Amino acid sequence: MEERTVKKLMTSLKCTSCGHNYQMDDVKVLGNHQDLYFLQVTCSSCHSQFLITATINTSDNTQIISDLTDAEFVKFQDSRSPSANDVLDMHSFLKEFDGDFSGIFGYRKV
Repeated sequence: MEERTVKKLMTSLKCTSCGHNYQMDDVKVLGNHQDLYFLQVTCSSCHSQFLITATINTSDNTQIISDLTDAEFVKFQDSRSPSANDVLDMHSFLKEFDGDFSGIFGYRKV
């Protein structure tokens, strides 16, 4: 795996001292052995320094972790992904939604 990719992965993490996201320039790859990487990170916000050991698995045989049953997984595996329009439609709906789920599902209030 390229150093740039490892640094890019680190930008999703936050400094444990101040909560600031790391920048690519904050990360120095000290070395690696197979999937094991040794990194030095210096937070650009609070200047805290850390040594990090990370295992980055690059194999293609990742396991899917899901709370779906096998039957549910089979049922939904060929479903299409939401489109940008689907997301915009949901955004518009939620913008106007008053929180009354009973009305949506046709239940009478008791």
